[in-house]
Amino acid sequence: MEDNTMLERSKQKAKEWVADAIAFYKNSGKEIALAEFTNPKGPFVQDEMYVFVLDSRGYMVAHGINEKYTNKSFIDLKDSKGKCFIQEIIDGAGKEGKGWVEYNWYNPVTKVTKPKALYFEKVDDVIICSGIYIERL
Repeated sequence: MEDNTMLERSKQKAKEWVADAIAFYKNSGKEIALAEFTNPKGPFVQDEMYVFVLDSRGYMVAHGINEKYTNKSFIDLKDSKGKCFIQEIIDGAGKEGKGWVEYNWYNPVTKVTKPKALYFEKVDDVIICSGIYIERL
């Protein structure tokens, strides 16, 4: 049971990161927000947590860990098990406006591929995302 409580708290943190990013986006405007979301030393990157932003076609418009990802299409990107999670994010944002996607991804801190739970929310014409790595016992 404790494992689920920790997971829920961690998922809540990802949701809070997206809420903070949305507030920043609305207060500072799209151009400044996207630049700040791409700043690896900014407030939207901390250890293994970071914000990234997609457009509705699957193009990365901001990425906290790797700015070289911006302006590239990730629509066909698959995780280590073959899941098209970017397409799932775009579909969910289009239908529900927000949601969760789980996939396997490389952790930039531990250098190991692990399950990740990602929360996303659509704002204007972009999808703001942040996730947490799931530690399974």
